[in-house]
Amino acid sequence: MRDELDEPSVSLATLPPTPGERQLALAVAAILLVIFAITVPFASTPLPEIDAFIPAVQSSIIVTDLITSVLLFAQFSGTRSRALLALASGYLFTALMVLPHMLTFPGVFAPDGLLGAGLQTTVWLYIFWHLGFPLAVCGYVWLRETDSGTSAGPELSQGAIGWSVAMVVALACGLTLLTTVGHDLLPRIFLDRTRFSPLSDYFAVFNLAIGVVALVVLVYFQRSILDLWLIIVIVAWLAEHVFAAILTSARFELGWYAGRVYSLITATVVLVAMLAEITGLYARLARSNLLLRQERNSVLMSMEALTASVAHEVRQPLTAISVSGSSALRFLGHSPPDLAEVEASLNRMIDDSHRASDIFDSVRSLFKRTVPEERTVDVNEIVLETLRALKPELDQAGISSSVALTAELPLVKGHRGQLQEVILNLARNAIEAMETVDRRRLLRVSTERRGHDAITVVVEDSGPGIDPSKRDHIFDAFVSTKPQGMGLGLALCKLIIMRHGGSLSASSSKQGGALIQFRLPAESAAASSTVPV
Repeated sequence: MRDELDEPSVSLATLPPTPGERQLALAVAAILLVIFAITVPFASTPLPEIDAFIPAVQSSIIVTDLITSVLLFAQFSGTRSRALLALASGYLFTALMVLPHMLTFPGVFAPDGLLGAGLQTTVWLYIFWHLGFPLAVCGYVWLRETDSGTSAGPELSQGAIGWSVAMVVALACGLTLLTTVGHDLLPRIFLDRTRFSPLSDYFAVFNLAIGVVALVVLVYFQRSILDLWLIIVIVAWLAEHVFAAILTSARFELGWYAGRVYSLITATVVLVAMLAEITGLYARLARSNLLLRQERNSVLMSMEALTASVAHEVRQPLTAISVSGSSALRFLGHSPPDLAEVEASLNRMIDDSHRASDIFDSVRSLFKRTVPEERTVDVNEIVLETLRALKPELDQAGISSSVALTAELPLVKGHRGQLQEVILNLARNAIEAMETVDRRRLLRVSTERRGHDAITVVVEDSGPGIDPSKRDHIFDAFVSTKPQGMGLGLALCKLIIMRHGGSLSASSSKQGGALIQFRLPAESAAASSTVPV
């Protein structure tokens, strides 16, 4: 049984190519073919022998093919696709065959090559090297198309890789022994150190036929990004083989050098594509990790905001309860006790305790995803009730209040407790602001009708006004105009009003104080759409 989630693996072998990737592959193929066409007329031009050319190019091929093989084996470990195992083995075989080819090449490390090489050793290693890769590609396509959906289990994947590597190493070693120790048994393809015999053409055609078959099956069964880039690899492989085996008659001609360059391209294309995929995957993982961190921080900030808003809102009724309790004790201390005032203080304490409970419900409903029950409320009634609750604070601060309510004001639909909290917050902000002024302190609350579909509540004070530099951000969370303020009161007011389908704005009054007003849709307008309060 698979011990992982049954989800499709995401890799070059499973992802379909995008139109942009198809265009890029087409552009690369076009460039390769244009360079091929330009070089063909000059392919037989003799060039000087460059001593470092073979070791430089073939060392690069060995490294790139080994890295590609390792990456493909790693992809097999994740997908357990036998097709990828075959392709990885093909790249490993190529890397292993290039090494003895380089060591036995005449004049690179020894005049006749190392490993006891003969005249035919290098060319036969070249033939086996170039025969192995297209056969591996054909095996890759065949295994993928005939796969019944069952793949090697996780406990067998490492063993499969081990057996594949062992068989490829054994095959490469066997072919190397055949071409070195048994080179006299092989047909003669080189007449001397540089010139080919006519027999070379037959082997060239045979290898080309295998390459054409690999190209045809790839094009016909092309599904993934990996298939797309393997097509480019086979195109470069065919161009290399045409140069090295058909268009040139001797080593160190222009076509021979061009063939080795195309061989390097053949080894590099899939590696570049896989590294690009890994880089893109890393970038996507990094972005996902960043988004997860931002989401976590957002959740933490929401929790912080919820906690702070509860503390901010509940502190007000708790302070009022404390003030009313102190007043009741003071009235009880009179001789005789002023029982009427005691009773009034106790009633205020009860009202404030109910309001504290309502605050919990109100704040909780702001952060819930469910829509609370809507009710029709009278804003004039809420204003009067709020000012009555604030009367002790107004009297203690020496603030006169003025109320101008529009008669027959349309009703609004929403959450009564939340709307009351808005008016309480705005009024208390005004009270705190007027504590710093010596002139007459006046709090004015008015309601107005705006057309047939909206009402407006205006809270105006005679305080120092709003700092112009903070006017545009006064309703942002954690932005406060008070030295010890938390910056949540007005932000919550804005959130509540927006949840009721209204708007909130701030400006300076004619007397120089602050004027804050909010607009709400009337019941007739709100009835046409659900208000997410």
